Amino acid sequence: MACGPLFVLADIHGHRDELAGALRAAGLVDGAGRWAGGDARLWLLGDYVDRGPDGIGVIDDLRALAPAAAAAGGQVRALLGNHEAQILAAHRFGAAPVPGWEEPGGFRGGWARFGGKETDLRRLTPDHIDWIMRLPAVGLVDGHLLVHSDTLGYLEFGSTIEQINAAVAAASRSTDLASWLTFCGRMSGRGAFRDAEPSRPDDAVSRMLRALGGDVLVHGHSTLTKHFGVQMVTEGLRYADGRVLAIDGGVYEGGRLLLTRLT
Repeated sequence: MACGPLFVLADIHGHRDELAGALRAAGLVDGAGRWAGGDARLWLLGDYVDRGPDGIGVIDDLRALAPAAAAAGGQVRALLGNHEAQILAAHRFGAAPVPGWEEPGGFRGGWARFGGKETDLRRLTPDHIDWIMRLPAVGLVDGHLLVHSDTLGYLEFGSTIEQINAAVAAASRSTDLASWLTFCGRMSGRGAFRDAEPSRPDDAVSRMLRALGGDVLVHGHSTLTKHFGVQMVTEGLRYADGRVLAIDGGVYEGGRLLLTRLT
């Protein structure tokens, strides 16, 4: 089992060149984009597609890196983000009306409004869809609870990591419009941990860590630029008394990708 240094990165959003540059700067790939990280572990926290120029290219790069890293004793793992759920919904249901959601154009209309790129949807193949549907939603590595979104919605899928990941996999296979609306909604929540207080044993961070494990929760989804008001993005932001680390540097908002070493 890989036990080298642990890196995390979130919300690439189609910025393929920036991804390559960040990985090169950290020594995880060489100049040709081949794995050079040895036994290092790289976890991606979702949102590979939409908003940027080449989401499918990002997925292709990650899929190619994973076996190369494993062969060198390392690891490349990816979690599901809300934009992966949304592009699947747009692909599966198109513009069909969604019961309970007054969104023009149904899932496809909502996906486009949230930054969907037609080039990503058009280039989505069965292999890409299969890869996305196999992504877990939650990981626990070296005391770090890894998720995409800063939401308690994960606990609505189950009370353990195994239950949550199994429920997310089942949700991604559903053909029911209403179920997909619930699924995407749970994956898209944000801001649950901003007002957490460690003195309260029932605060949102304590609930997540107590249920799923870990000492520090790491998430993307809510950009440091817009949602946390960081003017000059240089590193992830620790908050909630150091129990939460936010690493979405807002690359599509003029920020940057924050490839962060945890151990």
